[in-house]
Amino acid sequence: MSSTRISKLLAFLESEPNDPFILYALATEYNNTNDKEKAYSFYLQLTDKHPDYVGTYYHLGKLYEKDGEKDKAIGIYQKGMEVARSKRDMHAFSELQGAFNSASGLDYEDD
Repeated sequence: MSSTRISKLLAFLESEPNDPFILYALATEYNNTNDKEKAYSFYLQLTDKHPDYVGTYYHLGKLYEKDGEKDKAIGIYQKGMEVARSKRDMHAFSELQGAFNSASGLDYEDD
């Protein structure tokens, strides 16, 4: 099923090569199928060509964490928080801050 979605998204991308949602959807699909190389490729295209696409930062950071690249993840979360703040997207900011805190070891649990 996922390969069918990927095929459809790739066809959409041919028609709309600058649509950030299609790039994001492809990155997500490749991430879900554990094709990390292609997932990184599309996430990084988004950060390069569409740096204001807030959703990218959380998922790219999580992918870096999954690969043991904690410092890269922390940097991506920080950049995402800046973008979210500039767009006044406080929901995304909060999610990114939580991921940043967790990756940085700043999670505090109530005893």
